[in-house]
Order: sequence, then structure tokens, then C-alpha cells
Amino acid sequence: MAENIGNNSSRRCKSTRRKKARRRQSVQKPNGTIGPRVKKVGTDKFAIVCVDPAKHRSEWLMADYFGNLLLGPCTLEHQAEHFALAVQSIRQAQQEHGIEDLIVTVERTGNYHMAAKRAFGKAGFETRVIHPFATKQYRLPADPGNKTDPTDLAAQHRAAIAGFGLKEPELEEPYRRLRLRVRHRRDLVEKASAIACQIREHLHLAMPGYANLFDNFFSHQTALAAARLADTPQALLQLGRAGLHHKLREQGRRFQARTLDKILAWARQAAGQVPDPDASLHHAIWTDLHDLYQALHQRIRPLERDLAGDLAQTPYVRLMSIPGINVVSAADFAGEMGPIAHYANANAITGRSGLFPSRYQSDQTDHADGTIVRCANRRLRAAIMRIADNLARLNSHFRGRAGLDRAKGVDERALRVRIAKSFTRLGFACVAGDQPLKHPCCCAPDSILEKLRAFHHQHATPLDHVLGDLQAAVGQLPFKTRNHEAKIVAQVLHQQTQRRRGPAKLAELLPAVLARLGVAKPPKPTGTSIPDQPTSDTGGSTPP
Repeated sequence: MAENIGNNSSRRCKSTRRKKARRRQSVQKPNGTIGPRVKKVGTDKFAIVCVDPAKHRSEWLMADYFGNLLLGPCTLEHQAEHFALAVQSIRQAQQEHGIEDLIVTVERTGNYHMAAKRAFGKAGFETRVIHPFATKQYRLPADPGNKTDPTDLAAQHRAAIAGFGLKEPELEEPYRRLRLRVRHRRDLVEKASAIACQIREHLHLAMPGYANLFDNFFSHQTALAAARLADTPQALLQLGRAGLHHKLREQGRRFQARTLDKILAWARQAAGQVPDPDASLHHAIWTDLHDLYQALHQRIRPLERDLAGDLAQTPYVRLMSIPGINVVSAADFAGEMGPIAHYANANAITGRSGLFPSRYQSDQTDHADGTIVRCANRRLRAAIMRIADNLARLNSHFRGRAGLDRAKGVDERALRVRIAKSFTRLGFACVAGDQPLKHPCCCAPDSILEKLRAFHHQHATPLDHVLGDLQAAVGQLPFKTRNHEAKIVAQVLHQQTQRRRGPAKLAELLPAVLARLGVAKPPKPTGTSIPDQPTSDTGGSTPP
């Protein structure tokens, strides 16, 4: 009894210490502080250049720390000669007024602020970015109901003094390239998903219930080809089994007879309904949309191959050792995160992504368990939540945790956020550390190289590119995980050399990977097969 009480009290103490807020050293943001620099040169020797950008031009001014105007406000065209004149004017003002230090603040405006940010940064000025929310909050008290370019510039100056002009680290390769490709792929996937919904809608109007016959309709080529041959169930019945068989054979498609029987059984049942008078038009619309859908997917596959190559050059490739995470989800996370050195700990990831509850506290009132904060990096949060969905479905540890939470009546959204929070801690330890990940979710870790090889096999990547990616991935692995990877690669090599059929060039590719892993002679595998690995991007098992 005493031991239980002691254990319970120790748990309470730990939870109390965990919830205790960290003491802040400054009221300003750490990457927006200018106080030490102002103190060093003096308030009358420090200046701030504020830039309010638009698409083709910007408004800008230069003022000292106290807000006394030194230049402007004036208009700056987004042209090289106008930027050069602005830089020259700033340097002349520095000499005239004895300014020893200054910063340039640019308000974030879509991507329009990048021209001014790059131009002033190239000229040697420290260029910082101010969020438009900060500008708005500092404009409203001084100029309520009046929003103009001069009032925005004045608000920027006040925000910069308060520490909201933030220094943003520049992304280096391959993270800059990876982020652009990840976002482009996500945009194409979202467009393809919207088109797929439209296809189902128009197909249902022409042939009600046809798409529900198959679990994965858009991957069933026979079902799609048969639906293209007729615009109504009555037309399918007129073709009959022999007609469908003949038409599909003319297209060179392989199919099973039971698939045709299923389609004709549906057609006999649906033929009793009154056909839509515009069925032929709906048929023409959905077939056009399907052509566009296929074209989008033809662009997505090469992008995914490029993503695998970029991911292999970063330490984020280590995330693939966690069951439930594959190339696409790891690349999505890496592209939005950037270098792991930009994050002090896992809490910095959840802070940037906004994965924490909002709080309202005043005097004795304290609501610390509000909804998730709205102001956050939405793309990073979406990437983390997609990984949480994959882990809840495909990782046995997180699937079990999700089942227990559901049994307790936990809301599905809160369940996903808990998994997402756990993943941020795991992801930080996996990417930033040099030791194998020790966690119940990866007691039997997946092979990173085997996942990468299987991904390229699915995407029909040329073998020279596969070899380059595998060797790049080896350089990112922790030293203590290389023995595990070497055993898996040796097993695959043994299987390929024992087979009479299959890709013979793979037997020439894998020894180079083993040599990079530091294995001169591959150990003879004890088993004859490699267990299937669950993946997050296909929802099934890794192909051999």
C-alpha cells in the first residue's frame, strides 16, 4: 500500500514538473531580437528599412530606432536598376546621419516579397521577414479603420522594434529542391483526387452503382475499359459477354471471365431503371476527365522518383526504418521541415506546426485545453497528420494504441494528434541522433535500403539511378544500423542469384551497395524469403 502511494506521488510529481512552463528569458522572439545590437551602437545610430511589397512594386521607407524618417516613403519598382538606386540611397543616408547598423524588414506577401528580400540581401543588408498578422496588430491601435501603405510601413517599424522582424535561415540543396517537388506533387495529387470525384459523379449518372462494384475502381483497368465501351447498362447488355470479350481483346487487355460476369450481372439489375436522358453526354464528360486523370498520374510517378533521389541525400531517409513510413511520406515531411539543425528539440517541431492546444488565461481563469492553434505552418502540420494516419493503420504499435483510445471513447481527432505528437519525438530522435531508434513501434525495424529498392522497382527506375540512390542512402545511415541493412541486402542478392527468371542486373547492382556498407562477403542468409514490409504509400506489402 505504501509502495503504491509512493509510486502515485512520484507520478504526480513527474506530471507536475512536465506541465510546468519554461521561464522565458526575453519577451521578444529569439530570432527577432535586436536589443543587443541597438545597445551596442546606440539608439540614434540604428536604423530600420521597412518594405511593403506588392506584385510589381513596393513601398519603402528608412527610419531610425525612434521612428524619425530618414528616407521615404517612396515607391520601388521591382527592376534591377531601381533596386540598385534604393541601395545607393540607403548607403548615402547611412553616411549623412551616422547610421552604424541597420536591418531591412520585408512583409511576407505570398511570394511577391522574395524579389525585394533577395535584392537587399545580395547588397549585404541583413534582411528579415515580418508576418502580415504582426503588421496588422501593430497598425490597428495607431490607425484603426485606415489601411494604407504608409500606415503599414509605420506598423512594420513598430513590429520590428518589438522583435517580430524574424531571421529566416536559407534552405540549401537538396532541401530547397525537395520542398518544391513535394509541394508540386501534392498539388497534382489533390487535383487528381478532385477529378476522380467528378469522374465518379458523372459515371454514376450514366451507370448508377457501377463504380461500387470494385474496391479500387481507378486501379481496375478492365472495369474502366468496359465502362468506356458503353454509356448505359442497356448498351452493355446489348454488347453481351461475347462483345465485351471481343472489344477488350482488341485493346490488348488481359482480364478474367468472372470480371465480365460481375459487370453483366450488374447491368441486368440496373437495366430496369429509367436511363438518364443525358447519359451519353455524362459518358463523354467522364471519359474526358479520365484522360486528364491519367495524364496527371503520368506526371506524378516521375516526380516520386525524383523525390526518392532527393530524400536519399538527407538524414530523413532514416525515417523509413519505422514501419508505416515510406518514401513519399518521409519526403513530404523532410521537404516541409528543412534541415533538422534548425530545430532545438521535438517541441520546436510541434510549435512550428501548431500541434498544441490554444490557451486562455486571465487571473484565476485558465483554459489550457482549447482547440489546436490556428496560426501555424499548415503544410508541415498536414504532412505530420498524414504520417499519423499511416501509422494508425499500418504500424502495429500505434494501431494498438489507437484501438485502446477508441475503446476509452477518445475523439478520433485527438487520437490522431496524440500519434502525431509521438511521431515528432520519434522523428527528431531518428533524424538528429546517430543511434538506432529504440521504441516499441520499431522493435523489428524495416530495411531502409529494401524499401527504397522496392519503391524504385514499382516506379521502373533505371538501375543506374537506383544504385546512386542506394549508395547515397548508405551514407545517411547510422553506423550501428549497417549490419542490419547488410543482412537484408545480402538476402535479396541471394534470392536474385538463385532465381532463373527476374531482373538479372540486380545481382550486379547489390554487391556495390554491400561494399558501401563495408561488407566484403555477404553472409549466407538463414531464411529463403524476406517478410513483407507494410508501407504507408501503397497500403499493402512491399513487392519482392
